[in-house]
Amino acid sequence: MDLSLEDLEHDARHLIGEMAYAYYSGGADDERLLEENVAAWGHWQLHPRVLAGISDVTTTTTLLGTQVTSPVGIAPTAIQGLAHADGEVATARGAAKAGALMILSSLATCSLEEVAAAVPEAPRWMQIYILRDRARTVELVGRAAAHGYGALVLTVDAPVSGLRLREWRAGVHLPDDLALPNLAAASTESAREGGFMAVVTREFEPALTPDDIGWLASLSALPVVAKGVQRADDAVRCIDAGAAAIVVSNHGARQLADAPATADILSEIVDTVAGRAEVYVDGGIRRAPDVVKALALGARAVLVGRPSLWALATGGSDGVATLLQWYRSELLRTMALCGAASVDHIDRSLVRRASGWALEAGPA
Repeated sequence: MDLSLEDLEHDARHLIGEMAYAYYSGGADDERLLEENVAAWGHWQLHPRVLAGISDVTTTTTLLGTQVTSPVGIAPTAIQGLAHADGEVATARGAAKAGALMILSSLATCSLEEVAAAVPEAPRWMQIYILRDRARTVELVGRAAAHGYGALVLTVDAPVSGLRLREWRAGVHLPDDLALPNLAAASTESAREGGFMAVVTREFEPALTPDDIGWLASLSALPVVAKGVQRADDAVRCIDAGAAAIVVSNHGARQLADAPATADILSEIVDTVAGRAEVYVDGGIRRAPDVVKALALGARAVLVGRPSLWALATGGSDGVATLLQWYRSELLRTMALCGAASVDHIDRSLVRRASGWALEAGPA
């Protein structure tokens, strides 16, 4: 299967216009981390084993006990109605067709109930922000639990909004024909009047602590995943507080431009977690070899964000399904070339630091 992410992005930009493109593609400050997230996977090389005696390869795995066809899932990306008229419902249908996990954003333009009705049997999790008005978070958790979402993914790296200059300069805001049905009407008005950075400032609780993970876990029987972890000690604090999994993430380079690329910190966090919780990663993952590198460094799964938006914009649900099927088919090829019959056979021996990067942060 031939697919070019560069062509997808080019075509999507033409279709969605400059305001939506600025929102989806932009990063924090000078956007240096946008490029570093992608480039950092090149700091690692795959180190294939041969004569492995493999005739069949499978990408099937489980995430918190739920079976998926591939370790590539859809990250929570907001305001998908800017990309396609069917928004998050189309993304959910594409992910379901591919048998992949989708994480629905709290800042979705489709309600969690609509998404659940569209793909009632598909694996899906709900991303959560703890709001200043905690009663609204309690309500949202109750709705997610009642409609078949399998986990709560708590974003922990947004005490304030990053300075997204491209977004600010483009005057990004929520159009009048879209709403934020998973949050209260006040959030919709904030997004229309002041843009999405204003929603963070006005609505989100800035002073989270590890105790809030336990509080969120107490609201339902759903496991809590802490998303936005960038330090090994913070990973331990999250797990001690009750997180069942963590996502190593720098918020798609949208919060702190001088943060490390996720590829450069993943192994250190995995080694410190030492199997106490599942670890996932996002940030700059563009190719199947990136996926294998992430799994070799200890991640159980990877999440992709912007590529799924470009696929949604250009092809709706079929575009999302095609993207995920492309990742899976190329992952099968890469695993076979590396001598790994399943994702459980991808280990640290299959990856090494590239020449010139041997002294970078994080143990290999």
